[in-house]
Amino acid sequence: MSRSVQLSSSPLLASKTPVWRSKLIVAAMALAFVGLAVRASYVQVFENAFYKRQGEVRFARTLTLPANRGRILDRNGLILASSVPAPSVWANPEEIDRSPEGLRQLSKLLEMSPTELAKKLENEDKTFVWLRRQMDEPVVKQVLALNIKGIYTIKEYKRLYPEGESAAHIVGFTNVEDKGQEGIELIFQDQLSGKPGARRVIKDRLGRVVEDVGQMTPPVDGEDLQLSIDSKVQFFAYQKLREAVLENKAKAGSVVVLDAQTGEILALANYPSYSPDKRVNLSGEQLRNRALTDSFEPGSTMKPFAIAIALEKGIIKPETIIQTAPGSINITGSTISDSHPHGALSVNEVIQKSSNVGTVKIAMQLQPREMWEMFTAVGLGQKPQLPFPGVVSGRLRAAKTWRPIEQATMSYGYGVSTSLFQMARAYTIFASDGKSLPATLIKSGQIPAGVPVISPENAQAVRHMLNLAAGPGGTAQKAQTMGYSVGGKTGTAHKQEGKGYAGKKYRGVFVGMAPIEKPRIVVAVMIDEPSNGRYYGGDVAAPVFSQTVQQSLRLMGVQPDMSVKPQIVANAVEESF
Repeated sequence: MSRSVQLSSSPLLASKTPVWRSKLIVAAMALAFVGLAVRASYVQVFENAFYKRQGEVRFARTLTLPANRGRILDRNGLILASSVPAPSVWANPEEIDRSPEGLRQLSKLLEMSPTELAKKLENEDKTFVWLRRQMDEPVVKQVLALNIKGIYTIKEYKRLYPEGESAAHIVGFTNVEDKGQEGIELIFQDQLSGKPGARRVIKDRLGRVVEDVGQMTPPVDGEDLQLSIDSKVQFFAYQKLREAVLENKAKAGSVVVLDAQTGEILALANYPSYSPDKRVNLSGEQLRNRALTDSFEPGSTMKPFAIAIALEKGIIKPETIIQTAPGSINITGSTISDSHPHGALSVNEVIQKSSNVGTVKIAMQLQPREMWEMFTAVGLGQKPQLPFPGVVSGRLRAAKTWRPIEQATMSYGYGVSTSLFQMARAYTIFASDGKSLPATLIKSGQIPAGVPVISPENAQAVRHMLNLAAGPGGTAQKAQTMGYSVGGKTGTAHKQEGKGYAGKKYRGVFVGMAPIEKPRIVVAVMIDEPSNGRYYGGDVAAPVFSQTVQQSLRLMGVQPDMSVKPQIVANAVEESF
């Protein structure tokens, strides 16, 4: 039997533990530490992929560095759309300080009810909840000043549109994710958006960045885009259109302004419109870009094209006399009439008085194929080469399907449908000496070659007719403009309703150009369903043309070519439709 180790002379301090037991404990502890060392080596050196992956999942994050969206500029460099910093507020429900007073103040700054805020924060299993996106920086500073645990901010950008509702249908808007939804913002999304950067970081359990991992990828800002739009012309055209729609108690209206030399779009406006910055309770009526998406029968604005092709074929001359008495004509059993009988008229006067009978008599001397080729050459029945969503091509049936009555009605704008933009572009053949110009929304500053459609002499002859139509004795006397000579054609057409025409629903249209000898702009105006006692294009659309032309030419630096405004004849001529 082994003896106990005598540690002290005192019997109270004497140990009776065997030596082998102490050695066993020491050996066990040493073995445990060796095991821990082996395990640590295994985990951290040999088989560490799993644990590294788990660590990254829990603490490593890739932060997106947003790219600044490119600006949209007008032709003079003025801003139509730009991005500004707009931080967003988010919360971690797991760690949120739920002090009633703090949450009450927070809900007030976030412009939401305490109940709504509580609902967002009710799920404590979540670690990320958006509270409010794209807020003003001063308000965000007030939020952070509350020092509420679990409330954080993220740097984002929001879009500002200085021109507001006047340019809304051109510029469009972006959503909360800064992606284009309408207009130029949608069409040029890839060019404007740029490429976001990335930053790999390690966060602690409180969400604080403690270390950068790897190399940061800097963001690439989007490209700026310069349009052909003149923001001043755009604003003025929209204002005058809005006034006309409200004055005539109309359903809607549109206006298009083209540069007659370059084909650039200087203005394109619609009413009703909307503010891109405040898109609450928007309707389809507000969002529709009517100048591009709505097609209609253009009425008498088509007459100059029938006359132009007849001049080109040598069938008539401007001085050729057309007998329009007794004011009506029968085509295969259908009667076509003028508003008032005119008797014998020259071709010039046919356009000036807007005679249906005179136009039909000229058109019926043409082959359907010849008219169809003319309409096609100016862009009717074809989708405009503009990248806007919803752009319509209109309706122009193949010539071989035309019946005589259809050929007759097409000459004065029934049986064919176009958009207002198509009509504006079609009139460029008269403004640019017989050449059809391609239209563009991007500033070019270059004069395109154009496609010859009619001779310069015949284009000038039609311009003279259009000038007569806007002068004394014409149907568009209200189109006259102080200081500038103008020319254009009115159009009034019944609206289609079902399979027929509505008895008391009209569209009033006017398309013209100025100055008449060397046009700089082409302006087209459409007023939809005027209901205040006037509906002729010369009464509802021509005044908008007049005001838009005067202001546009002045802004473009075009010198007046007339010293005084011509006298408007009191008894205006009513157009036939």
